[in-house]
Amino acid sequence: MKKLITVLGPTASGKTTFAAHLASRLDGEIISADSRQVYRGMDIGTGKDLADYRIGDNPVPYHLIDIRDAGDKYTLFNYQHDFHKVYSDVLSRNKTAILCGGTGLYIESVLKGYRLPDVPENAVLRKRLETKSLDELTRILSSYKPLHNTTDTDTKKRAIRAIEIADFQCKHPASELDYPPVESVIIGLDIDRESRRQKISSRLKKRLDEGMVAEVQSLLNKGVSPDDLIYYGLEYKFVTLYVTGKINFEEMFSELEIAIHQFAKRQMTWFRGMERRGFTIHWLDFLLPVDEKIEKALVLIRNS
Repeated sequence: MKKLITVLGPTASGKTTFAAHLASRLDGEIISADSRQVYRGMDIGTGKDLADYRIGDNPVPYHLIDIRDAGDKYTLFNYQHDFHKVYSDVLSRNKTAILCGGTGLYIESVLKGYRLPDVPENAVLRKRLETKSLDELTRILSSYKPLHNTTDTDTKKRAIRAIEIADFQCKHPASELDYPPVESVIIGLDIDRESRRQKISSRLKKRLDEGMVAEVQSLLNKGVSPDDLIYYGLEYKFVTLYVTGKINFEEMFSELEIAIHQFAKRQMTWFRGMERRGFTIHWLDFLLPVDEKIEKALVLIRNS
């Protein structure tokens, strides 16, 4: 059986372009590991860049992008189910599967084989929590677990859902690994901090020029609630606050730029944590030409 190849890295490191070129060389298909690219209509803000999935005249097949409507809640439980369905299909056709993305939790949960229960809504708990402030909710959540993932406390809605999940897990501890661990060659794209900051800032300007504000307005016009868009964080949080008149354009740009930089830093913290937890990540310099990165990756894959 062909071993899974994983391509990871922080935002703006060029993961998709690299993974697409690698897939083209290996007759492979890409399985996305991005928690927001699953949503239809959320294109510019999530950086789908679907044109990257074409090398010359050849389209590179991709999966788990545009599979849910904006406004839906897509959980880790959903992702693991969808990943294994797609992964089995790709292997059954004797293709190479390349897991590519920046959502470390999705990647690690697949490679480790953990499966979380599908946590139902707890109306009684939600009613008790809805009057609490965000600071109070943060303190409650921290009583269940260390707060590694700060996006859990971006908004009250996120914090309440995180408490709901943590409370359920306390009462229903997972007793087994429902999915087996997946062996993988892991390739990381390493981008230095200053290059990352420059790329993030220039990309933010480009996305605004491409119509990110209009994209958010269109989603609101289609009936997606502001709270649901804010729940998705980053671009959708701050652009929604701007469109609904809560902040001005300059505040939106400044706060969003800072938030994306912080997000990229958290991604790298997660990936370094994966290394401490026993994963071997083969880091390639993002500045290398694509062909050179591909050749180095092929050597790593052959030797694995």
